[in-house]
Amino acid sequence: MKRLILSAAIPALMLAACAGDPAMMQVPAVTVADVPRPLQTPPPHMPSDLTPAGVRAADDHLALEEVNGTEAMAFVAGENQRSLAALTGDPRYETFRQQAEAILTATDRIPSPSFLGEGVGNFWQDAANPKGVWRRTTLDSYRSTSTQWETMLDIDALARAEGRDWVWKGADCLAPDETRCLISLSDGGKDAVVVREFDASTGLWVEDGFILPEGKHRLEWLDRDTLLVATDFGPGTLTESGYPFIVKSLRRGQTLAQAAEVYRGDIGDGGYGVSASVLRDGSGRALATIISRPLDTFRSETWALGSDGRPYRLMLPERVSVRGAMGDRLVFTIEEPWTFDGHTYPAGSLLAPPISRLGEVRDAALTSPADMLVFSPSERQSVEEINVLDEEIAATIYDNVRGRLTVFEWGPRRWEDRSVQVPENVSVHLGDLSRSSGRFFYSVEGFLTPSTLRLADARTGQVETLRTAPARFDASTHVVEQFEARSSDGTMIPYFVTRPRDLVMDGHAPTIIYGYGGFQLSKPPAYIAEMGKLWLENGGVYVNANIRGGGEFGPQWHQSVLNENRQLAFDDFAAVAADLHRRGITSPRRTGIYGRSNGGVLTSVTMTQHPELIHAAVIESPLIDMLRYHELPAGASWIGEYGDPRIPEEAAWIARYSAYQNLRPGAEYPRAYITTNTRDDRVHPGHARKFAARLTDMGYDHLYYEETSGGHSNDADPVANARRWARHYVYLSQQLMD
Repeated sequence: MKRLILSAAIPALMLAACAGDPAMMQVPAVTVADVPRPLQTPPPHMPSDLTPAGVRAADDHLALEEVNGTEAMAFVAGENQRSLAALTGDPRYETFRQQAEAILTATDRIPSPSFLGEGVGNFWQDAANPKGVWRRTTLDSYRSTSTQWETMLDIDALARAEGRDWVWKGADCLAPDETRCLISLSDGGKDAVVVREFDASTGLWVEDGFILPEGKHRLEWLDRDTLLVATDFGPGTLTESGYPFIVKSLRRGQTLAQAAEVYRGDIGDGGYGVSASVLRDGSGRALATIISRPLDTFRSETWALGSDGRPYRLMLPERVSVRGAMGDRLVFTIEEPWTFDGHTYPAGSLLAPPISRLGEVRDAALTSPADMLVFSPSERQSVEEINVLDEEIAATIYDNVRGRLTVFEWGPRRWEDRSVQVPENVSVHLGDLSRSSGRFFYSVEGFLTPSTLRLADARTGQVETLRTAPARFDASTHVVEQFEARSSDGTMIPYFVTRPRDLVMDGHAPTIIYGYGGFQLSKPPAYIAEMGKLWLENGGVYVNANIRGGGEFGPQWHQSVLNENRQLAFDDFAAVAADLHRRGITSPRRTGIYGRSNGGVLTSVTMTQHPELIHAAVIESPLIDMLRYHELPAGASWIGEYGDPRIPEEAAWIARYSAYQNLRPGAEYPRAYITTNTRDDRVHPGHARKFAARLTDMGYDHLYYEETSGGHSNDADPVANARRWARHYVYLSQQLMD
């Protein structure tokens, strides 16, 4: 199937052949406590009653939560007209748009490969095919300088023929031949998809194939004529987040109503919905069928289907990520300490015990740590991506946010490891794998280093460089450094700075600080071509802040800022901004921030708590009204991250930072740019709309733009995406360079 708190300071590291000024390394770390806060009036829109009813009664912009409501769309039209005039009317806009489109549609990009049967598949978008084509070739042809592609499915042609705004959301092909594929198509880029069965050997839709109506499905091939499906089976079959909690077996020719129930969670379950996974070896043989039942955003029960088709619970911790199966072993990482058979394994460990040892009924034999433990990271390391092959496990491991690649295999008495060739000071990303051949793709990149794609043979250790992406901007003018800032509780927060090599440290450099800080998602170095062309080449500085909430240093780096401790993540980000100012790299007048999705919580809170630190804020696809986020689809699935506003104690801590309610009159807020998407069914557009409307009510200048197609991922159309980036960088140039 294709499918820590740091106890010591992290040394400032010089990266990627970047010589830095030693004096800069001696600048004392700055803390948030060193930053004077302006006198602030009480927020006039903070509800005195924090119950859901009280919050609703105090909200004067509820109409903007109606996605396609008359008032809401009139608001969007008016705001779009005003903002487009300010952004696309800028003389830089067309140049930026053309440069971004040339990058995003370039025909010499690396085609991202996936193993498909005996060949290689790829989904490709360019100016001629903005919606994209799914195509294939042989591995030998892919290696060549003149790859010959065969188109299997043209999404542009399909959209035209059917009069739909189809957006590709992936193909799920049944091993081992991978000719029968479930194609997911989104109308306009939403997460909800329509599913159809496609025959890759004929290039045709299967006449009696599986077809599922639009929904947020969880699908898995059980065999050629059977799917395991978790979806909307009718009234009472979805959680409050809109995700399924029932798994059924759907046979070819059956309707969803005829499918047989396999597993049932509970309507009160949290997270992203129950899902089934059939873990196979290289021959396509099923090794295990695993069902994950999420209890909240991060906790789950793990079940397996027995040979009789009945589910039984595995004795795994609730914070666990199952990564695959290898022979009779289940491979997983744990996000909490776990005691098993008398031994305690630290959070972040990679484990691979026999699956037979994990059931409720076991014999008296004990499993030794040498048999179970594949790798345990130190406090400055994290296990990121995993590829499980038939005899090996490939893993990317980050050390102080610098990547390396390791292959583990079972030796005579314990797990043994060997390193795979990667350059120093880069990010490493695993691509698709072929279990039958023991090979996998991987890529490396850095802030100033374009991606290189390689093919590794886990059995022999051989590595082959397949492609290197061309440079999209002049990197010779910039250097990369890594520093740290001291947050409000003393924790040292690492951050990367990509700056002009000859920068004078007088605070004049226009600087973007990017942050995310949530859901254990790490943000290692990345080659962002459009940023390099539109920002770095024009003299800008780019900062990547590895604040808590991410996974850069394992599960504890994430869990230390959950729920009532969320303010620490915001303090981390403010500390990075203040540290940049102390070093003289930039100043408040030249500092902008950018974040999207969960990063929109971060940027909106930074704007309302520390306007004195910034002069620009791009707040994209954001969560902002955190007292009502659980009411807006699919917000309740994130209660494990932020807390539950329906519980008085938790509403109180959320209210202290929720930016929508904390806007105040008389503050020196920057002219913010808020942007979202009407078709975003992951983070509701009402967040962005209401924040912009309240800024208007209070007399604050701002820009608001809402794209009407594309969804949360902004992956629907590279031509439209080029316009998006042009708007971003015009705004940032206006605020920070003019």
